Order: sequence, then C-alpha cells, then structure tokens
Amino acid sequence: MWIVLVLGAGAALLGRRLDLRHDDGRPTERAVRLTGPVLVLATLSVALAQTVVVSVLGDLAVESGTDQVGATWLLTAFMLASAVATPVGGRLGDMFGHRAVIIAGLVLLLIGSGIAALCIGRHWYGGVVAGRVVQGLAGGVFPCAFGYARDMFPPDRLSRIVPVLSAVFGVGGALGMVVAGPLADALDVSALFWVVGALAVVGLLGAAMLPSSGRTTSVGGVDLPGAVLFGGALVALLLAVSQGGAWGWSSSAGLGSFAAAAVCGAAFVIVERRADSPLIDLRILFGRSLAGLNAASIVIGAGMFAAVTLIPLFAQSDGSGYGFGFGPSATGLLIAPMAVCMVLAGPIASRLADRIGARGVFQIGALLAAAGLTLLGVAHTDPIEVAVGGAVLGVSYGLAFGGLGTLVVAASPPDQTGAATGANTVLRTVGGAMGTVMASSILAASAAPPGPATEAGYRWAFITAGVVAGSAALVAVAVPVRR
Repeated sequence: MWIVLVLGAGAALLGRRLDLRHDDGRPTERAVRLTGPVLVLATLSVALAQTVVVSVLGDLAVESGTDQVGATWLLTAFMLASAVATPVGGRLGDMFGHRAVIIAGLVLLLIGSGIAALCIGRHWYGGVVAGRVVQGLAGGVFPCAFGYARDMFPPDRLSRIVPVLSAVFGVGGALGMVVAGPLADALDVSALFWVVGALAVVGLLGAAMLPSSGRTTSVGGVDLPGAVLFGGALVALLLAVSQGGAWGWSSSAGLGSFAAAAVCGAAFVIVERRADSPLIDLRILFGRSLAGLNAASIVIGAGMFAAVTLIPLFAQSDGSGYGFGFGPSATGLLIAPMAVCMVLAGPIASRLADRIGARGVFQIGALLAAAGLTLLGVAHTDPIEVAVGGAVLGVSYGLAFGGLGTLVVAASPPDQTGAATGANTVLRTVGGAMGTVMASSILAASAAPPGPATEAGYRWAFITAGVVAGSAALVAVAVPVRR
C-alpha cells in the first residue's frame, strides 16, 4: 500500500508538471486527451470486478470452503454494495469533486481485491465475502466518471465519450466472464483478485495525474440513514429468500429476516420522503412515466443474472447424468458466445429503435431472453446446446439493455435525466442480486444435503428465470411510448 501511495504522489506531481490547465482554469487539450483513457480504465476495472467470479463459482466454493449457494453470494455481495454505493458516490462527487471520489473508489477496489485474494488462500469464506463487499463500494466510480467527463469535455466531444463509458459496463462485464477461467487455470482463483487490484493501481495512477474539475456544490448532503436502511432491507430480504429453505420458512430466523426487510423498507420510504437530498428520489422511482420502466428493469436484471449464475455452475457440475465437469477455462469459453453477442447486439438496438421504438426493442429482448432460458432448461445435454442458448441470451440482453437506456432518457424530464438513469441503474443491480439469489435458492431446494443440486433443480431454475425475463415484456406495456 505504501508503494501505491508513493506512486500516486509521483503521478500527481507529474500531472502538475504536464500543465493540464490554462491560466483561466479551463483544461488543456492534453488534459482532455488523457481524461478519456483514464475514465475508461477506471470504469472497466469496476465492471470487470463484478463478473470476474462468474466462470469460477465452482472453484470459489471449494477454495473458500462453502457450497453453491454460498458461492453465489460472492456475486450478490458485490452487487448489493454497488447498489448502495452508486447513488452515495454520485452525491459525494457533486459535493467534493468527482475526481476525488473516483480515486477513493479505486482505493476501495484495491483494498477489497487484496482482502479477497488473501482470504481465498486461507479458505476463509467470510473474509472473501467481506472483500467483495469492499470491492462493490467502488460502484461510486461510475456516476463520478460521467460527472467528471461532463466537467472536462466540451459538448461536441462529450457526446462521443458518454456512449463509450456506457458501453464499458457491458464490455467489462463480458470480459470478466470470459478471461477469468483461463487465468484461474493458468494461475489460481486468487490471481483474479490480484489482477483486478493491479488494474485499480493503474487507474489510480492515471486518476492522480488528472486535474481537479473544480466544480462542486455544497447544496444538500449525503443521505446516510437512507443508505443504511436501503442496504439493510436488501440484505435481510435476500438472506430470507436464499436461506429460508435451510432455516425453515416458518422458523424464527426466516420470519425475522422477512420482518427486518419489511421494517427497513418502510423506514427507508419514510426517510426518503423527508430527506432534503434523498438517496433515491421516490418521485422518480414511482413517477407515472418511470414506474413501469423501473419495474421492468428489476425484472430483466433478475432474469439476466439468474442465467449468469446458472450456466457456469451447471457447466462445472459433474453430477450423475448432467453437467460437463468443466474447469474454469472451458467454462469461460462456454460463456464467450453470450458475452460476445451481448456486446454486438448493443449497436443493433439503437438502429432497431429508430424503426420500431425503444419499447419494442426492449420487449423483443425480453422475449428472446425467455426463449433462451427455456431452451437451456429443456436442452442442456451437450455443450453446443448450452452455447447456443447462451448466444440467444447475449443477443436478448444486448437488445433489452440498449432499449432500456433510450427509454429512461426519453421518459425523464431534462433536469432529472441524471437522477433517473442513476436510480434505474441501482434498480437493475438490485434485480440482478435478486436473480442470483432466486437461482441459487431453487438449486438448494432441489438438493439433498450435503449432496449437489439435481438436474431437475437446474431445469426449473432455468425455466423460472425464463418466465421472469419474459414477464418484463408484459411489464413494459405500462411504459409510455414517446415518438
């Protein structure tokens, strides 16, 4: 850590010598050219960190001393922390400067990566989960990257960098799913976290060189009570859903978790209604033009991350009559068609939206997701079948998320676009966490402890995820059409 601090100080001094601001405070051309690559690297590091565990969930379960349900929490924990950190980080960036929050987020990503890597080596599951939570707190980098870009780029160049930063979330997530397997096979699973930490260090050095945007606001504050209640409600709800079968749905632990989720959720609504600067503006969340869209975002996010959880676990299973017994490298290759198709479908979504509207694109994506997940539920005896199903899912989610962004912007008042897109991102992340827990809960219910999940468990988990994803097309009917 001391080495990182020394390198960061050196990078900051170098940034000053590079003369990155004019005398009137405007950024120089050199600063603008440096800003784009640094922001891309910073956001790429966080996006990759989220999905880097996907293709190695089976190995992580063994190395950290847990079962399949426990392994999925290594993905869920990151998403929960990120869901809370995204709006908090954006607000802190407005108050204290976006560059400062980007640097803080990358420091958290580095620390969390180190914790997870060290705890994997000691087979300490709780420590790995804690490391993933700290990594997830780097989610505040995303809104601040957009804020810093807005401050640094002139309008004509801002319109080019924003789509790039938006695409990084999908590209980084796809990259994490594909490269993690071969890297884990070549080294070990702890190396995945060290690689993420190394990317965070490079991003830190670049961010330290950038000049401060110089734009802050002291209006309002950070809604810490709202953040605590929001996080508490999510954790309690997902714990109740994931562990209810093991605890007993009518047990004190199960009922207590549901009760805690209800109390925290109700308190969150009360606090947000009274807060001057709420964590999530409930008027945006439940407003007439965005309520249906936000609900559809949760549902499609749940369907996507259920699939992302199930495919690698199934591929690495060697149960009687199902699974392929794949290692991390083969699992990464199996997921590659889904990741590639997701990236390629993004640009198609915008062109298709010009013809049939963004809502139509979203609905097509949701229905394709239902078809792909159902296909995986009924045809999974050969890796080719799973790869084809994954490719269909990649296209479906590329279209769905491409249409979603356009819908949010179109449905939001001009002065609330940032808040609306931020809230929608949080809800999509929450939906993803719910989908991960839903999938793992179905698998756990099918298993006879201490045995693995059954093939029937995987079949019904895929089909259930397909029903959930397909229902997003119905929910989207409530989304107003704007031409």
